[in-house]
This record gives sequence, structure tokens and C-alpha cells, in this order.
Amino acid sequence: MASYDVIVIGGGPGGYVAAIRCAQLGLKTACVEGRDTLGGTCLNVGCIPSKALLHASHQLHEAQHNFTKMGLMGKSPSVDWKQMQAYKADVIDGNTKGIEFLFKKNKVDWIKGWGSIPAAGQVKVGDDIHDAKNIIIASGSVPSSLPGIEIDEEIVVTSTGALSLPKIPKKLAVIGAGVIGLELGSVYARLGSEVTVIEFLDVITPGMDGEIQKTFQRTLKKQGLNFIMGAAVQSVDASKTKAKVHYKLRKDDSDHSLDADVVLVATGRKPFTDGLGLDALGVEMTPRGQIKTNAHWQTNVAGIYAIGDAIEGPMLAHKAEDEGMAAAEVIAGKHGHVNYAVIPGVIYTAPEVANVGQTEEQLKAEGRAYKVGKFSFMGNGRAKANFAADGFVKILADAQTDRILGAHIMGPAAGDLIHEICVAMEFGASAQDLALTCHAHPTYSEAVREAALACGDGAIHA
Repeated sequence: MASYDVIVIGGGPGGYVAAIRCAQLGLKTACVEGRDTLGGTCLNVGCIPSKALLHASHQLHEAQHNFTKMGLMGKSPSVDWKQMQAYKADVIDGNTKGIEFLFKKNKVDWIKGWGSIPAAGQVKVGDDIHDAKNIIIASGSVPSSLPGIEIDEEIVVTSTGALSLPKIPKKLAVIGAGVIGLELGSVYARLGSEVTVIEFLDVITPGMDGEIQKTFQRTLKKQGLNFIMGAAVQSVDASKTKAKVHYKLRKDDSDHSLDADVVLVATGRKPFTDGLGLDALGVEMTPRGQIKTNAHWQTNVAGIYAIGDAIEGPMLAHKAEDEGMAAAEVIAGKHGHVNYAVIPGVIYTAPEVANVGQTEEQLKAEGRAYKVGKFSFMGNGRAKANFAADGFVKILADAQTDRILGAHIMGPAAGDLIHEICVAMEFGASAQDLALTCHAHPTYSEAVREAALACGDGAIHA
């Protein structure tokens, strides 16, 4: 069979980006992917289809609640669920075909099938064994569940099943108040489902800034999401048409149950390394089932690298992409770099929530002296005109040097606004650098500048 400089196992955001970058750097490259389409979980059953449904359901919300305020009169649109699913499929199709085109353009071979590594320097797909000087494992992750819960992807579903339900459920129970649960919960709430989120902890979006957590939960409650906090799910009983969720409240150990038409299990994801043959190869793993790598994304087995959800760190498509490019640079003899301190996170609800860097809670735990600059979107003219004034921008800066340490945004286009702060942090900028930069008026971005001003002498419009 063909011999390659690099074979990438997995065609998701980390894998396909790594393959393209390897090819651009002059390496003969192939990518092994068992799905019928490229793009991995993110493109096929994750980030992209969920954003399509979030966009469609947000448009419905605007039509129902804000059109008449703007003088747009007429009957509110009804939901054609089949057509909404077709729109979602078109979005996926356009993106996956785009990656196929990029592979052809960059002369990356797509080896169709599921890969394993029988020995260092070899990748087996079906009955064929391909030689590779270097192997990059980009096998991604799969949804994780809880004991006592059997997933059938019909009544008890993961994010995969939740994106393609045959009909909109009257009652949806969501187990887990993380990113996936809240995004999909908000989709179905806007489409008319009664949504109840059951969370083990006392706060939503674990690990996020505490102030954001509280404000975000209040906003979601106003949008119709119900929350049962501090609840440990014991089991789910499912029939052909219904389900019952059994849980205990941690505060008093009392037993409760909740009826639902569909139960979404959104309790996180776990690395997917099944069938790769890593045990036999002696590849070191972490206690959490991740592949152990050094600072150059190398495993303990020479010539084998790993990136993305399969290794430690946040399970984010853009983190995998960065690592894919960096690993390719290392293999090509260049310097690959990922700044793990500046990786943004985004929740694509309405309003969006975005963060980068450290939280107040982390800075307090470190005993670091810091200052806070905040600005509410209520003071932003563009946000008020667009009925999008919920939320605020919060910038954390070092008390002595004024260097930006982190930022937390809840509000319109938060997922785009956060990148201004990412770039500033990448350059080691101070809050004052941001405050002295002219921002166009009227834009949402002015709220970022005002928050930066609030780190100094004060915001103008607060």
C-alpha cells in the first residue's frame, strides 16, 4: 500500500486541519475517517447542526416577541419541523463538501474506514496496512453517560439524537447544565417544549465566572427554562413514548421524579480511542482515559502524536484545530505553539456567553491582586435598538500592571466580541490599551471598550 510522511486518524476539526497543514508544509499526507462525511462530530452531529437550530429558533423568537415592536405586522410563523431539519442538513452538507474540496485542493488522500495502529509506523484500515513515518491521533470524543441510564437515541438521547428528534417534545428533561444541555434546551424551549434542566451542582456552566453563572441562569429562567439544582440523577425509566427521571436532592437526600417525553443526557464527553490498539502499543494514558502527550503533542511511542479531545484540555473544536496545526509544524521541523491561556469558550444561546483567561474565583484562589471593569449592555445604544440589552462585559486586569488576565461576556455577539480581548491578551495588552482604541459607534464592541475604561477612571456611559 501507499507510504506517507503523515497519516492522521480522524477527520474532525483537529484531524482535517492537521492533515491540510501537513500537506501545505510539503508532507505526503493521508487522513483516515470512517464516517461517510468529513468534519467529525462537530460538523456532522455537534457544533454546526446545533448552531443551525439555534439560529432558526432564535428567528422564531424574534418574530414572536419583537417584530410588532418594530412595526413588522402579520401572523407569527408556525414551525415546520421537517423543513427546519432539511435546512440543518443543507448546512451540514455544504460544510462537509467544503472539507472534501480542501482535501483535493491540498492533495490530502482520504482513506475511508476506521483506523488502528498495529505497530509504530503503520496504520491499518480494513485489510490494508499503510506505512507512515508519523501518525497523528485525532480520534475525538463521544458523549458520556451516567450509571442507571440507558441511551436509545429515541427517548433517552445524547446531543446526537437531540438534533434529529422526529417531533418537538412537549416535555424535555435535560440532565446537565453545561454548554450542550443549555444550548439544546434553549432551542426546544423556543420551539414550545417545556424544558427542565437537572444539574448535580448548585450552579450552571461549571467553571465559569460566578457572576456570569447567576445572571445567565436568571436570564434562561425568564426564557422559560426550569432548573432543578443540586440533584443527583439515579436512573431513567423509559417506555416507547415516555420517560421518568429519578433523582435525589443533595441537600436532604430526598427522592423525586420527573416525567418527560424525551430525556437529553448532556453530562459531558469522553475521549474516543476504542479500536486504535493503544494498549498493545504501550501508549501511556491518563487516569481519565486521555492519551498522554508532551509539550510537542508526542506520545511516549516514537512517531505517534495526539491532539484534540483525545488528549488533556478543554474539549473544543478550536483547541483541536490549534493543536492540529501545531503538531503539523513540529513534524515538519518547525516550531508549533498553542497558547493555552488564551483559548476562548462560547455558549451560543441568546444572549451568547463567552469567556477567555481567568475567572475572579481563580484569581482570588491564587491570591492575585486584580481590578474589575464592567459595563452593562443596557448602556449600549446598538444593543437597546436590537432588543439585545441583557448581559454585560467584565474585564479582569492585574492591579499593578493593568495587563488583561481574563474577560467574561454575556450579551449579543459575545462569541465574536471575545476575540478582540483574545488578540489583546495574545499581545500582552493592558486594559488601558483597549480603552484607548477607537471603537466604531454604534456597535456592540463599544461595550468592551467601556468595560476596559471601567478598569481605569471609569466608563463613560455607565
